[in-house]
Amino acid sequence: MGPGSFLSAAAKQAEQLRKDGNNYFKKDRFGAAIDAYTEAIALCPNVPVYWTNRALCHRRRNDWLKVEEDCRRAIQLDYNSVKAHYMLGLALLQKQELDEGVKELQKAMDLGRGANPKGYMVDEIWQELAKAKYMQWEHASSKRSWELQILKEACETALREKHFLDDSQPEGFLDEGSISHMKQLETLRQVFSEAGEADIPGEVIICVLFIVSVFNMHVILYSCGD
Repeated sequence: MGPGSFLSAAAKQAEQLRKDGNNYFKKDRFGAAIDAYTEAIALCPNVPVYWTNRALCHRRRNDWLKVEEDCRRAIQLDYNSVKAHYMLGLALLQKQELDEGVKELQKAMDLGRGANPKGYMVDEIWQELAKAKYMQWEHASSKRSWELQILKEACETALREKHFLDDSQPEGFLDEGSISHMKQLETLRQVFSEAGEADIPGEVIICVLFIVSVFNMHVILYSCGD
């Protein structure tokens, strides 16, 4: 038997193992399916569908690390594999790698629309991508809220310190400087309140820079946006 015949026999055996794995998968026998796909991979390691089929079994078992490993290998073999990018995106989301997860889901979406725009996978990918983008926005919003609070406290402290250094009036006496200071604090709080509600940190940075410039304050500024 020549090398060509041996390869042909191996490919036929691997295909049979893939079919066996598919049958096991339909019966929810994911362990047996994984074994079958693993044998197929051992015979023909350069067939991407064997890797994505095994990744799907790992997904059903919530073994996301193995999902990621198999999908990355499948993408090396076929960069246009919709299933590989899709399941890799899901695996990355499980690791809270939101930006990379969204990137992979978007890639799967683009490839899916090109290959079969009306296919069931496109709808499934779109739903997961929408959820992932919301998670991404929510995470970024929480981070910005925390940064806004830190910045607000730093500005309030700086205003109080400036008023303390400038204040030469007896205790309990409200002069124009004290009234002005109180108004400045209230304005500052209003700025941060409105920015937090609108989730537009860029406007806060502009306002804070203006306040720092006008009152010649030294404040550590934290970036609140990308």
